Amino acid sequence: MQEKKKLAIEVDNVQKIYKLYDKPSDRMKEAFGFGKKKKHKLHYALKGVDMKIYQGETVGIIGTNGSGKSTILKIITGVLTPTAGEVKVDGRISALLELGAGFNMEYSGLENVYLNGTMIGFSKEEIDARLNDILEFADIGDFIHQPVKTYSSGMFVRLAFAVAINIDPEILVVDEALSVGDVFFQAKCYHKFEEFKKQGKTILFVSHDLGSVSKYCDRVILLNKGVKLEEGSPKQMVDMYKQLLVGQDPAKQQIQEEKQTIENCKAEIEELKESEKYQTYQEQRNTEQLIAKANTQINTSNSNISNYESQIEEYNKRIQNARLQIEEYK
Repeated sequence: MQEKKKLAIEVDNVQKIYKLYDKPSDRMKEAFGFGKKKKHKLHYALKGVDMKIYQGETVGIIGTNGSGKSTILKIITGVLTPTAGEVKVDGRISALLELGAGFNMEYSGLENVYLNGTMIGFSKEEIDARLNDILEFADIGDFIHQPVKTYSSGMFVRLAFAVAINIDPEILVVDEALSVGDVFFQAKCYHKFEEFKKQGKTILFVSHDLGSVSKYCDRVILLNKGVKLEEGSPKQMVDMYKQLLVGQDPAKQQIQEEKQTIENCKAEIEELKESEKYQTYQEQRNTEQLIAKANTQINTSNSNISNYESQIEEYNKRIQNARLQIEEYK
C-alpha cells in the first residue's frame, strides 16, 4: 500500500485585502468616523488562494510583479495575517524574506544571529553550537562584529541565509533574496537546496530566475494578480508564465495551435487520397497507414482542445468567484 503524503503547508482560500487612501488625512478621518463616505479603496493582494505543499517537496512560486508571491510567503511564515482563509504549517519553519526582515539594523551581525535564534526558540548554548557553521557559510569576515546597517545587500543576504539554514528547519522559505548575491554564493545556496532535498526537507521559494525554478523545483505554482492560475510541472508553468508576459492567454494559444494541426492533417489526408488513385497495392497500404495516423492526430488534437477549453472555463470560474468575493467585502 502506497504511503500517504504528509502535508507540510496547507493554504485554504486565503485572501489579503489592503485599504488604500489617497492621503494620510483620509485614513485619520475614517478612523475617527468623520463623514459617512468611505475614503479608501480596497486592494486585493490575494484572492482565494489554495495550495498544498507536501513534506519533502521543493515548490516554486512564479508570477509577474504584484501577483502576490511575497504576500503569500509572509502569510505562511506568520509575518502577515490573512484577511480571510486559513494557513496550516506542520514543522519548524525558517524564512529568508526581503532584506532586513527579522534583523535589528543597530545590532551587529553576531548579535542578530543570537536575536534570530532566540526568536525561533533556541537557547544560547544551542546557538553557540551552530555559530561556527553560520559564520563559515556567511563568510563575511570581521564584518560580523559591525552593525548590519553598514552591510551591503550581498553581505546581508549571506548572513541571513546562513542563519536560516543552520537552525535545523524542516521547512525553508526563500523570497527572491538570493538574486542580490554573487554567482558563487548563489551556487553555494542552491547546493544547500540539493542537500535539503536529499534530507527530505520542504523548500518553498519565489524566484524570477526561471532556470533555477526549472532545475530545482518538483512543482511550480503560477500566480497572477492575486489569483492562483495553475500549478504543475516546472516546464508547463514556466511556458505558461512566458506567455503571460507577452500578453497571451496560454490555453487559447494552445487551442489555436491544435486547430492548425487539425487543418494540416486534413490537408495531408486529402493529398494522400488523391495520390492513392495512381498507386500500387503496397503503396496504397502505406498510404492508408498514413491516413490512419493523421486521423489519430486529429482525434488527439480534438481531445486536447476539449481539455484546454475546460481549463479556460475553470479559470473563468475562478475569476468570477474572486469578483463575487470582492463584491462581498465592499
